[in-house]
Amino acid sequence: MAHIVIMGAGIGGVAAAIEVREGLTKQHQVTVVSDLENFQFTPSNPWLAVQWRKPEELKVPLAPVFKKKKINFIPVGAKRVLPDENRLELQNGESVAYDYLVIATGPKLAFEELPGLGPHGGHTHSICTLQHAEIASKAYEEFCKNPGPIIIGAAPGVSCFGPAYEYAMILSTDLRRRGIRDKVPMTYITSEPYVGHLGLGGVGDTKGMLESEFRDRDIKWIVNAKTTAIEPGLLKCAELDDQGQVKKEHEVPFKFAMVMPAFKGVDALMGVEGLVNPRGFVIIDKNQRNPKYRNVFGVGVCVAIPPVEATPVPTGTPKTGYMIESMVTATAHNIAALIAGREAKEEGTWNAVCLADFGDKGVAFVAKPQIPPRNVNWSSEGRWVHLAKIAYEKYFLRKVRKGQSEPVYERYIMKLLGIERLRRALS
Repeated sequence: MAHIVIMGAGIGGVAAAIEVREGLTKQHQVTVVSDLENFQFTPSNPWLAVQWRKPEELKVPLAPVFKKKKINFIPVGAKRVLPDENRLELQNGESVAYDYLVIATGPKLAFEELPGLGPHGGHTHSICTLQHAEIASKAYEEFCKNPGPIIIGAAPGVSCFGPAYEYAMILSTDLRRRGIRDKVPMTYITSEPYVGHLGLGGVGDTKGMLESEFRDRDIKWIVNAKTTAIEPGLLKCAELDDQGQVKKEHEVPFKFAMVMPAFKGVDALMGVEGLVNPRGFVIIDKNQRNPKYRNVFGVGVCVAIPPVEATPVPTGTPKTGYMIESMVTATAHNIAALIAGREAKEEGTWNAVCLADFGDKGVAFVAKPQIPPRNVNWSSEGRWVHLAKIAYEKYFLRKVRKGQSEPVYERYIMKLLGIERLRRALS
């Protein structure tokens, strides 16, 4: 009998647990270890942060789902991964031994790397977790009673830019609906070398589309921004030129700000030589396996992926839902193969597919593969994207509640993008 342990219960961890379980016979054991008792649908956090959603709408209790699927669930976070001993040390002092480990923890939010960043002791908000988005939503309601300047942005080293664009546009839409947009100057401040870079070197015409959206919504921007400090009501940054030299210093006032932090590996992984890189991201090969510890796999945001290109201010590479599901499927098949005495040969597609909602319309893009040059380099915009993301949210949460393991993002989104008639009808 083999014991497979999954670390984490987000989009990657839940999918990995279900797919691994369904790929093995009953005598093998699957256990999920997580510090969260509920699955949280992170893509809807920008909506939660303007109170278009309630927290309970985006949660799924995991214990009943895993019980139905015959998956063990330990709602306790991991304190340390001990790959030389094939076990996890838990926060409660207990430990869990494994034959195979799938690391799907997501990232740690590196607020401490920028003075004044973050909702706990800093001066900015976050939408990276459901709890942070809930805090931001309450602050935003107070802000609307006496509005002023807003900053939305991305700190140096950020790899996940999509939520920042979504939140900026959704805020603009919500402020218009409230009739106070004219009282709120908005500035988007980002480490990207240009608007629409997205950590991917742009996809299709994302540069033109997103710049046009910012102009239409009267959102100013500063790119190549090396944010150095955030004080109460004031963000300081240096705007760099293409050679990385300071072009202009900025001090931008704000009354409400959301700045995406850089990511790094969780504490349980940091410093484990051969398992993670210096930032704590899991080192994997093309089959999702760690080169040193061959019974350890990594999926999702926690894995190490090099930047698409060098930029004046450091930027990382995002991991989209489509890519994560591809990693999960490859991992599940490879673990089943190894247990059966075969070789692990499956590889993830690592394509980038994304729906970015702007509150009234949105932008969709497909990058296959994500690192240029690409076989598919496509982007489009319209109201259909907004409607598609709403439908996707309901579809995904329904699948999680039922404990279904099909690659939701791939099947749903790619099918949608392939129906030209529907796309035109919803535009």
